[in-house]
Amino acid sequence: MSEISILHNPRCSKSRQTLQLLQDRGITPDVIEYLKTPLDKQSLSDLFDKLPVDDIEQMMRVKEPEFKEAGLIKGEVSKEQGLAAMVQYPKLIERPVVFTASQARIGRPPESVLDIV
Repeated sequence: MSEISILHNPRCSKSRQTLQLLQDRGITPDVIEYLKTPLDKQSLSDLFDKLPVDDIEQMMRVKEPEFKEAGLIKGEVSKEQGLAAMVQYPKLIERPVVFTASQARIGRPPESVLDIV
């Protein structure tokens, strides 16, 4: 397993750009296509803890229809609710996320992941 991993959606331009940015720097991350291989609640919680964010909504795609389908209200999502929703609807996970054993960054913009590589 690589020291660096990326939660990747090949249909997402930011995800493709972030993966290319890493590869251009000679970094070959473990690529996790999270829509094909969803993360469990503990993995998502661990990832959240590595991100420099305070609010679970910062790692969620709050504009997706699944956000409302999960019964969530923007600005009122607890960590527990957000994790449960992302397990049920992996599409809600903000992408891409690049992570190491101790840190993670959301690749928006893609260059933000360079902080940890």
